[in-house]
Amino acid sequence: MTASSAFPARLAWWRKRRGLSQFRLATAADCSQRHLSFLELGRTKPSRDMVLRLSSALDMPLRQANELLLAAGYAPAWSEADLDAEALAPIRGALDYMLSQQEPFPAVVVDRRWNLLQANKGAVAMVEFLVGPIAPGSAINLADALVGPDVLKPHLTNWTEVVRYFVRSVEADAAVDGTKQTAALAQRLTRYPGVRAAMAQAAPSAGDGPVLPMLFQKGPTALRLFTTIATLGTPRDVTLQELRVESFFPMDDETRDVFRRWAGVVTSGGRARSPRR
Repeated sequence: MTASSAFPARLAWWRKRRGLSQFRLATAADCSQRHLSFLELGRTKPSRDMVLRLSSALDMPLRQANELLLAAGYAPAWSEADLDAEALAPIRGALDYMLSQQEPFPAVVVDRRWNLLQANKGAVAMVEFLVGPIAPGSAINLADALVGPDVLKPHLTNWTEVVRYFVRSVEADAAVDGTKQTAALAQRLTRYPGVRAAMAQAAPSAGDGPVLPMLFQKGPTALRLFTTIATLGTPRDVTLQELRVESFFPMDDETRDVFRRWAGVVTSGGRARSPRR
C-alpha cells in the first residue's frame, strides 16, 4: 500500500478499535465530521498537524503515532533512541538510581513486552534462589517466565490468581497499542498449560485484601510480595514510553528479613551467590 492509500484504512481501523464514531473523533480532534469522513475515504490528504491531532485524540502510543504519520507521507515526529544512547544518559541515571534505592528488594526494568532490560541485585538474588544461576547475557522475557510451566510457576503458590490478572493486563496492552507483536505475546501466554482454566475462574473479591500478592515458596522459605509498576510521566521518545520499572515489596517481616539476609551474600559485581536453601 502506498502512503496515500494506507492512511485512510489505518485511521478508520484505529477509530473503530477505540470504539469512536466519526462524530466523536472529529469533535476530539477539532475538525468537522465531513472532513474526517473524507480522510477515511481517501478524498482528502491530511496535514501533518491533523495527523498529530488525530493520533492524540485516539490516544495512540508514540510508536503507532509515528506509523500513522508515515502512512500519511510524513516523517515521524517522535524519536526512538537506543537505551544506551548518549541522549538518554539522564534517564539511565534515573533508572540506576531507582533500582539502587529499591535494594535489597527486587526491581527490574522491562520493555512493553516484558523483555528484561535491567535488574538490581535483589532481583538477581530472588530469581537465582528460585530457579538457579542465570547465564550472563541471557535473553529473559518475564511474561514467559511467570506464565510458563517450568520457571516461576513451580514456586508461585497462587499462580492461578497472579496469571489471571497478568494475562488480562497483557491483553489490555495489546488493545492499547494495536501491534501484532503484543497480540502475539498475549496469544502465546494463553497457550501455556493451565492458563485458559485460570482465566475462566472468578476474580477474587475485594475482601481478599487490598492488593494481589505474589506468594513464593521454596523449601522452608516463603516470600510474600506485592509489586508496583512505574512509567515515565512525559516521554517524547518511543523507547522511553515503552519502559516500565517493576518494584517488589515485602508484605511481612519474614520476607523483609530474607531479602536483608540475602543482601549480605550479593557480590559487588551484581551477581548473587546461591543463597542458603
